Amino acid sequence: MIKYITQQYIKPFLSIFRRLLKIKMACSTEDYIEEVICETSDILENHPKTFKLGEGEILLIKQNNVISALGSRCTHYGGPLVNGALGNGRIRCPWHGACFDLTTGDIEDFPGRLDSLPCYKVTVDGENVKVRASIADLRHNKRKKNMVKRNRVSNDSVVVIGGGPAAAVCVETLRQELYDGRITMICQEKYLPYDRTKCTKQMDFTICDGQLRNGPFYHSHDIDIMKSVEAVSVNTKTKTVKLSNNKTLQYTKLFIATGNSPKRIAVKGEDLKNIFLLRNYDHSKILYSALSKDKRMVVIGGGFIGMEVADFCADKVKKITLVMRYDKPLKYVFGNEIGGVLMKLFTKKGIEFVPNVNVVNFIGCDKVESVNLSDGSSLPADLVVIGVGVEPNSAFLENSGIHLKSDGTIITNSRLETNVPNVFAGGDVACAPIWSHNNEKASVGHFALAHYHGRIAGLNIAGKETELRSIPFFWTKMAGYSIRYCGFGNFDHIVDAAGSYEEMKFLFIYLKNEKVVAMSSCNMDPYVSKFAELVQQGKHLTRADVCPCDGILKWAS
Repeated sequence: MIKYITQQYIKPFLSIFRRLLKIKMACSTEDYIEEVICETSDILENHPKTFKLGEGEILLIKQNNVISALGSRCTHYGGPLVNGALGNGRIRCPWHGACFDLTTGDIEDFPGRLDSLPCYKVTVDGENVKVRASIADLRHNKRKKNMVKRNRVSNDSVVVIGGGPAAAVCVETLRQELYDGRITMICQEKYLPYDRTKCTKQMDFTICDGQLRNGPFYHSHDIDIMKSVEAVSVNTKTKTVKLSNNKTLQYTKLFIATGNSPKRIAVKGEDLKNIFLLRNYDHSKILYSALSKDKRMVVIGGGFIGMEVADFCADKVKKITLVMRYDKPLKYVFGNEIGGVLMKLFTKKGIEFVPNVNVVNFIGCDKVESVNLSDGSSLPADLVVIGVGVEPNSAFLENSGIHLKSDGTIITNSRLETNVPNVFAGGDVACAPIWSHNNEKASVGHFALAHYHGRIAGLNIAGKETELRSIPFFWTKMAGYSIRYCGFGNFDHIVDAAGSYEEMKFLFIYLKNEKVVAMSSCNMDPYVSKFAELVQQGKHLTRADVCPCDGILKWAS
């Protein structure tokens, strides 16, 4: 009987099992590729190098005599990491400053579309360096970190107020750091978190292309999203958040990342139609649909918003006039020289500048027809875009007990915690320490810094006590040129260290009392990233360190 059962049932089952095992092993072999990439002598200490692996490309880095193999391009916009700035245990993208751990490939600073790099297995056999990699990882060059799901038994609840990058990174970090309580993200807009920088730089983008994560991602990780809802008040005694839909949420810990709103100009006629404030996707879509070759546009403000809008719209309207309070655009960020060159480049595109004036009023019956200026002139206008600064979205915190500065920003400590225990704030609305500037507290409206705030807040909310080591890094693209900037603080002198700003190839170094507080560059990568990484290591530069020597910057060599 036993023999019969064995022949009839067990043996066929074992045969099927063996076949399935062979198929699985075959698939496993086909899903990976393993090759000898080079010899150990081909890789120098602290000199990243790329190699081909199958149909993909990998980055090899030897540091402290240990070889790491990673994805070769930044997960943000594909910046070549081989040209990046190598730090202690990590590498920084030369384009936008995202940082990745050499051992794991994990993203440590942003932006990176929130994704980490794939990390490949390295085997050293004698002089041969062998790398084993997933074919899928080679193809995609990015990786999502593992995340836990919600424990339905847990009574813990984190409420995140905000739908921008700080909020998006915070909720992901919580799940990555094994937080299994309930997570609710409150989004004022009807969209999931997206790349808001595109609203001025690339108004024709679609929300699907701009999203940082899609709906199924949040659903699969048990992150609740409430869209088209605002927080109207916070009660820190009862630990509740009242919402615009009349619902009330209870929280154990709270993260506030509500960002800023654009300032209006308090003059007569500001409520006329076709006067635009650009903050979100819907704003940019409405403005984009109004553009046409017969329209005259007036842009008010010579900062990033005004300049980026004028740059994008230059070939889509009849005429653009840019009105500003100063004599040069962006002079208080980049300096007179760069501001002047940008002014010339924009003038070549047909953009007219009216400097050193303010707006007196807007004229029109229903729609705007003209803009009157403080110098007595009047500009005809079919479309007006206002870009004169921002103000924090924090009015709902009145009587909450959370300390605000006089300008409305939320004061935090180095862990992004407010004066109220278990209440955190980050992103543009936070007045937080700037580690690279002696921990002076400030609100810095940078896309990448908001991501980083989200990560630090998530770590601390999850119980992983972590202090900010913030180094502001931002970029812009105007008239076809990308400009990088790293640092913070006012400056009293500028060193033109290399290149030619007239040719838009430059490295400018900004000093305050002989100390380097910032750098900007164009077509001179990766100097700004190298400066960021140097400051990250706790080092500081003075004028003596940055003087050019035979065309070589000593600090970056």
